[in-house]
Amino acid sequence: MTELAPLPPPAPPRGLGRWRLRRWFLIVGAVAVVFFVAAAGLTVLAVNVTRLARDAVIDVIDPAVLRTLEVSTAITAQETAVRTYGRTNDPQYLQDYRGAMAREATAVAELDRLIAKLPGSSPRVALARTNLARLKETSAAWHRDYADAVIAAVPRLKTETAAEFANVNGARFRAVQASLAAQQANLSDLHARGSAFLEQGWQTLYYVLIGLCVVLIATAIAFTLIVRYVVLRPISKLTSEVRAIAGGDFDRPMTVDRPAELAELSGRVDAMRGRIVREWRRAADAKQQLSDQAVELRRSNAELEQFAYVASHDLQEPLRKVASFTRMLEQRYGDQLDERAQQYIVFAVDGAKRMQLLINDLLDLSRVGRVGGEKAAVNSGAVYETAVGNLSAQIEDTGATVTHDPLPEVFGNRVLLTQLFQNLIGNALKFHSDQPPKVNITVERRGDMWEFACADNGIGIDTKYADRIFLIFQRLHPRDVYPGTGIGLALCRKIVEYHGGKIWLDDPDPVNPGTTFRFTLPALPGEEPHE
Repeated sequence: MTELAPLPPPAPPRGLGRWRLRRWFLIVGAVAVVFFVAAAGLTVLAVNVTRLARDAVIDVIDPAVLRTLEVSTAITAQETAVRTYGRTNDPQYLQDYRGAMAREATAVAELDRLIAKLPGSSPRVALARTNLARLKETSAAWHRDYADAVIAAVPRLKTETAAEFANVNGARFRAVQASLAAQQANLSDLHARGSAFLEQGWQTLYYVLIGLCVVLIATAIAFTLIVRYVVLRPISKLTSEVRAIAGGDFDRPMTVDRPAELAELSGRVDAMRGRIVREWRRAADAKQQLSDQAVELRRSNAELEQFAYVASHDLQEPLRKVASFTRMLEQRYGDQLDERAQQYIVFAVDGAKRMQLLINDLLDLSRVGRVGGEKAAVNSGAVYETAVGNLSAQIEDTGATVTHDPLPEVFGNRVLLTQLFQNLIGNALKFHSDQPPKVNITVERRGDMWEFACADNGIGIDTKYADRIFLIFQRLHPRDVYPGTGIGLALCRKIVEYHGGKIWLDDPDPVNPGTTFRFTLPALPGEEPHE
């Protein structure tokens, strides 16, 4: 194939046409990036500050308020349970006291953990830690001076225990309540401050996002103007010029001069336009020449087919005469000929017959796909019956049994497929073993193809000859043992390949000796495989 010479580079653009799209977008993009980076930094800062404030309020302060309330509830339940136990001496109240005491310990431990997580070192944070320590001290004093004393004195004072320690309970419990109230007030103040700080952070974030939107809109407007005046208009002009050229105005030049990329593209497309027009006209001339050659080739093939028929007829006529006159010679002068001369006559007649058979087989091989090769829906069962009918005498002579599966419709040529089945079954009958021949035709769907198998119980074929047997004039046995021209399997392969399939020798089965040929034929177009 001849390589085309590269096109010459187009003339460089002038004025603003020298600016490439990359420069236009780079200028606007650089300005936009500066604003984006600044806005992104402020956004990250605002989000981080807002996140810290949110974490402090939601994850620390609010849970601390809830834990303080739980401590208050637990201490109140303890006071009620101990006081009632001192009046009634009922052990159930003692158990209630101890359960409330466990809940207090859990809540205080969780409160201690949360207070330690408060960010910063502001006075309110320090006060929260101080109030927690004060709460622990007053709670411990109430337990020591009242609760534990009441429990210890019940065996001695009985139901008078509560009245005996009432004054101590009042003083110590008021101290605990004061500590709880101070802690709750401080945490409420921290919650209010954190919420205000969180709201301020959200407002800052909103302002930053609004500014970012403004930058986005301005950038979009700038890019829109660039695309409109630097890209779309030149492209529209280029499109109209290309449309005019495609409409038949092949001599119209292309004049887009900006931006630099489109100017270069316009110049190169214009150069290609000229080359394509020249090559198109040259290809049209070549196509016409090919069309003329195809007509001549069809005429030549028809003449060749006629020549093959005439040649085969003219070749067979002398052979028939040779065989006929040789037999007449044997009949008239047979008693005057010795044994060697009679053997020569047999050789001559046999050679003439084999020559006739060889010519017919070669003619059949040359006609595959060229004469009467129209394809249509063919019932392979009917094809099988025709082939078996043609071989009925040979089947009866050998005592053969020929069976088959239900055979489908395929897409092919009835005459050629009949010849295919007849050759394969005939080979199975010819190369049989000492046992009566058994031939079985099976079929299986393989995608868009039907895979047929012709299996027999004959003498078999060594797998090393799997390719050789499909070549023309290739024989594995002497002619005096198994007659034939060596063309049958070559003809089978040509028929199968003409139908778009393939044929091969299957691997031998050690359990069931014999030969199995497999071949594929196309299913009917549009026919779905059966499940």
